[in-house]
Amino acid sequence: MRLYYVTLNTAAEAEAISRALLRANLALCTNWFPIHCAYRWEGEIRTEPETVLIIKTQAGYRDRLEAVIRAHIDYTNCIVELEPTGVNPGFLDWLNREISPLGVAQS
Repeated sequence: MRLYYVTLNTAAEAEAISRALLRANLALCTNWFPIHCAYRWEGEIRTEPETVLIIKTQAGYRDRLEAVIRAHIDYTNCIVELEPTGVNPGFLDWLNREISPLGVAQS
């Protein structure tokens, strides 16, 4: 299993990306929520609202996920791939039934 932590500008972007991933059978489930972000940009510290999208899927889908995300946004964002060390068996069974494992050969 893989989780992807993705930062976006708006909840509308998160919803559109989520629906595209689900339609393409690239994700089992997604969640999004508002956060606040502080960062350094061109020598200044800025603070602004942001949306985090969490994507739950199998290993090996990173390139495809990033292609869908890039089709919806044109700015630099954060996409982090996480490998959980423990997941409840019922969720893994659901994931394995719905999304085919591709292995870790893809980056």
